[in-house]
Amino acid sequence: LNCTVKLFYDQKFNWCDPSIEWSKDGHVITNGSKYTCSEETRFNNNASEKFLSSLLNVSVADAGDYGIFSCLIRKESATFALQRENDASHMPAVLGAVLVLFALLLAGLLYVKCRLDLQLWYRNKYGEFEVNDGKLYDAYVSYVSADDDRKFVNFILKPHLENRYGYKLHLDDRDILPGSEPSAELIMNISRCRRLIVVLSKAYLEQEWCRLNFREALWQLLDLSRRPIFVMFESQYRELSHPAIQLLKAQRKSITLLLWTSTSMTPSSEFWKELRLLLPRKVHQRCVMADPQTRLQDDKDPMLILNPDYLDCRSDPDPEGDLGVRTPIYKGPPPPVSALPKTLKTNHSVEPPYEDIERCEVDIADLGSRNYGTRTDFYCLVTEEDI
Repeated sequence: LNCTVKLFYDQKFNWCDPSIEWSKDGHVITNGSKYTCSEETRFNNNASEKFLSSLLNVSVADAGDYGIFSCLIRKESATFALQRENDASHMPAVLGAVLVLFALLLAGLLYVKCRLDLQLWYRNKYGEFEVNDGKLYDAYVSYVSADDDRKFVNFILKPHLENRYGYKLHLDDRDILPGSEPSAELIMNISRCRRLIVVLSKAYLEQEWCRLNFREALWQLLDLSRRPIFVMFESQYRELSHPAIQLLKAQRKSITLLLWTSTSMTPSSEFWKELRLLLPRKVHQRCVMADPQTRLQDDKDPMLILNPDYLDCRSDPDPEGDLGVRTPIYKGPPPPVSALPKTLKTNHSVEPPYEDIERCEVDIADLGSRNYGTRTDFYCLVTEEDI
């Protein structure tokens, strides 16, 4: 502890030389093993002021060595408080680190769950429209004419993209590359479309050109379309060991591979969100009339076969008939009205009036209320008698 005092000095009165005394908690301190005191005297340039310094060294061994120290000279005093230094607490730093880590984990979780929604919102808000580019279709869909593939494209992919989001698709079930070089018709059709979608199923990979020269065909597709989209069924993707799948995995930077799973049927699934991000931005238009086949089926398509690869089918809860949900019956159109005046008939044959002819009425009111989960056949809305 250092105590320095400035005094006015006069050589005439040098006999009066004050000193500094130390005390602890009111008790005078003397030099000893715990306390040692040393003094130093200095003068200014003209010897009119005197600086008296006293340095007290304290040896701290236990808690009793801490206390209130005072230095006293004449009637003036200064006080020093010597106390134990508190240990630094790391609790605030630990709590702050935990909160920052929790915030990062929460942000990461929200990004994983909502990243596609955020990307769709940003694209639909600030994305550019691909218009006035000379294209007639938004996507060219290539698939094979097999039962599962045809029904997937015609009753799931096409209605969902066209009716819900307003996209225009060009469907083609022929061999996309039947020869060594793409045909002029194929080049023209793909050039009219903004995207290329290939439903790469097991039946598709069994085509001759897929078995023989899929690598060369993939390079040609990359030249015809920018970043083509390949759609595969998850069950076939896990089981097949076709070389084409390994090639697609190696070309992830040039193509996009989407998997259709059992949870992809709902519009809010990641499959549809990822597919919409890959397709051009469209103006949202409200659908005026929904498809009567799927309107009351909770997004389940009634035209699917039994236990396909891309749908978890359930048994029909009422196999003997419909579920009882009825709407008004739509009758046939009214008879045509002639603008010419009616003429009297000269013959005596009596013909029944046109209104009395019994017309065949087709009840289509319950098409959306039936469960076609176990049906394997198709149905027609118009019969031969109506024609």
